[in-house]
Amino acid sequence: MKRISITSFIVALVLVSCGKKEEQQMPPQGPAPFPVETVTKQDATVYQEYTANLEGQQNVEIRPKVNGFIQKIYVDEGQMVKKGQLLFKLETETLSQDAGAAKAMVQAAQVEVDRLKPLVDRKIISNVQLETAKAKLAQAKSAYGSVAATIGYGTITSPVNGVVGSLPYREGSLVSATSEMPLTTVSDSKVMRAYFNLNEKQLLEFNKTFKGANTVEKLKNVPEVSLLLVDDSEYAIKGKIVTINGLVNPQTGTTEFRAEFKNPEALLRSGSTGIVRLPIEQKEVILVPQNAVFEVQGKQLIYVVGEGNKVKSTIITTNGASGLNFIVTDGLKEGDVIVVEGASKLRDDTEIIPQNKNAQPQTATDSVAKPATPTKK
Repeated sequence: MKRISITSFIVALVLVSCGKKEEQQMPPQGPAPFPVETVTKQDATVYQEYTANLEGQQNVEIRPKVNGFIQKIYVDEGQMVKKGQLLFKLETETLSQDAGAAKAMVQAAQVEVDRLKPLVDRKIISNVQLETAKAKLAQAKSAYGSVAATIGYGTITSPVNGVVGSLPYREGSLVSATSEMPLTTVSDSKVMRAYFNLNEKQLLEFNKTFKGANTVEKLKNVPEVSLLLVDDSEYAIKGKIVTINGLVNPQTGTTEFRAEFKNPEALLRSGSTGIVRLPIEQKEVILVPQNAVFEVQGKQLIYVVGEGNKVKSTIITTNGASGLNFIVTDGLKEGDVIVVEGASKLRDDTEIIPQNKNAQPQTATDSVAKPATPTKK
């Protein structure tokens, strides 16, 4: 039994030794194929993004002009209202009493004028007394008109078409013209305004990019902008930048821009936020796939295929992205052949078999640049 075990062990040892010998005798693997492409200059669109606050075309605060208790609220939050529609009714009983007293004063003054007029006509009294009575009548009418107008302020209507905002007060609340919060806000949201800011450097680049002798001419040359919503979806309707503040805010160092977007389905609401995307066309620039670029110690590098199909890492400078490509401003020139996939498997002076990238199944990360021609050894 022991003799069989020893024999089996010897046989296994011989097999392992033979296997190792065969592995040592296997020739080293040759160059591996890697997708490459030739660098060309192309036109690209770069999107600059700015955080924006959205407001309706008109945001009107509804405030009372007189003091009083809210007698009736005729609308609810989020309700669509028309211009002139009744919103609130304030209690005006005290004002009505004042109006009654003022009206009595008008009647009394009118009686006095009527009494004195025939006496003046018959020259029994001087005309001065009649003119004095007329002045008192005019004063009484003015006082009555003021009180009557004040009573009218107790009926509050909407000054614009729009959507009712929050209602911080309830029926029975005492309000006044000096109340901290308005009764509500009516927002006309058919056209939404997106307000965003550019710092001084961005403003300078904007003015250099879009030509024009003045702001109006520059805005004519600005393309339509898009709006990214909070769920990262893009709003279906494009907008337009319509105004630029003429001054730089000295406290923030920024200038305010305003873009406008039509809002026919009331998808956008005042007080919400979004991101305005401004497209900028760049002519004849070098584009490389983002997945071809790797970083070492904060520097961006890419592998360039050189003589003998050996790769060499090259430091590049990029200026933004266009889709899934980086825009390269330094480090590459037209005609260079770059490795577009598998950079993590390479080292400097590694020999590869350049492979036409378009011969591989197309993926979302593929670039539109022309493919490279494999270098013959």
